[in-house]
Amino acid sequence: MNEIVGTHDIVLITLDTLRYDVAAELCAAGETPNLAAVLPGGRWEERHTPGSFTYAAHAAMLAGFLPTPAAPGPHPRLFAAAFPGSETTAPGTWTFDAADLPGGLAAAGYRTVCVGGVGFFNNRTALGSALPSLFQEAHWEPEFGVTDPDSLRNQVDRITEVLAGLPAERRLFLLLNVAALHQPNWFYLPGATRASGDTRASHAAALRRADAELGRLFRLLRRPSYVIVCSDHGTAYGEDGHTGHRLGHPVVWTVPYGEFPLT
Repeated sequence: MNEIVGTHDIVLITLDTLRYDVAAELCAAGETPNLAAVLPGGRWEERHTPGSFTYAAHAAMLAGFLPTPAAPGPHPRLFAAAFPGSETTAPGTWTFDAADLPGGLAAAGYRTVCVGGVGFFNNRTALGSALPSLFQEAHWEPEFGVTDPDSLRNQVDRITEVLAGLPAERRLFLLLNVAALHQPNWFYLPGATRASGDTRASHAAALRRADAELGRLFRLLRRPSYVIVCSDHGTAYGEDGHTGHRLGHPVVWTVPYGEFPLT
């Protein structure tokens, strides 16, 4: 990352609540072609999240603790706050003196921008302002949130505006938190109604819909960019009696992950 920081835009896309098993199945079946086209080897990497719900996972990731490979470590990190005794800071790790990654990248000359999705990014409460406050510029509208079936399209439209206003020589750190996979997602499944409720199938349908907009985003991003796309946590749809997240089930802790340059 010491060769990337300063020469590339850095884009962190969190597909909020996306399960690894669903993401991997759809990718293998050719149902998410835009993601398959950019993921290394055309498939997701299986990783473990640092948190079982949005706030915890993003607080960790924005301090440099990205999801870790689902195999014994240690796992060197891409980014790390400078502190003594870190066993995952390696020669390739970009270290920063700030308490968080947006602050570290801002000090390195980046414009830091957050385009939020779920309620932890809504800037309407003290808690909903905590993560956005780490960025120089933060965007959230109800149309970016969990109840709008076109949320990701609306977010990508806003990113288009952000990029248009960014000087060519100014590097960008962008966090895009995608709300489309999060509950409620029943409305992505043809023929479903509110009474049908959210299911693993509607979760998959939401990912199919999101893939098209992610393709538009990848075409929109400036070159060169370094992109990290992952889930912050998964969610349960009845497995072993569990529903939702903020719990310790494997479908919550296991997440899809990919990183790649766009040049």
